[in-house]
Amino acid sequence: MQSVNETHPLFGGAFSAVIPQSAADVSKLREIPDNQEVFAHAHTDQSLIVELLEYQAHVGDEEAARYHFEDIACSNAASQPEAQEVTSVVPLPKSELSLSVCTSAWLLTGTQCVSKYNEEARNRVRIHLGVFRLPQFDTEVLVTFNDPQRISPESSSAVAGGSGGEPWTVDDFQHLLRSLTLHNPELFG
Repeated sequence: MQSVNETHPLFGGAFSAVIPQSAADVSKLREIPDNQEVFAHAHTDQSLIVELLEYQAHVGDEEAARYHFEDIACSNAASQPEAQEVTSVVPLPKSELSLSVCTSAWLLTGTQCVSKYNEEARNRVRIHLGVFRLPQFDTEVLVTFNDPQRISPESSSAVAGGSGGEPWTVDDFQHLLRSLTLHNPELFG
């Protein structure tokens, strides 16, 4: 029987969101920083990350998504221009979002050529990035959907990737973005 998407508590219940089916909570497998919730697809190399980050007051609303995409590129050793590309940055209409406390929200789509575990082999990954700006809490909520497009045969992902289960879609990701809800603002102090 196929499982359905279900609302999942995040950050001890301070937030919740609809997480796609076949999601494994990575914190049950390895240590995850307190400011992150990480989910991996059970059968593909796809992942979802929800992060609470410091508000970047020095960048404008539309540029916040690009700022975080660049930061991810640096972390992924994909900061060279040929290793990354932004294909779109669009606003997310607040009327469609459950996270009504955000002042603005943006969706960036791009690609990065990244390696896992500092391997030489690079995989081409489409990155969908949702940024919710909450200056009143000095916070930005970053939601990242890593969707591999090409896995190098030399990558550990080529061996680790299995078959079975439907891959997550952009619609699944957008459902997560629309469903993200803040339940306890005391999380921010």
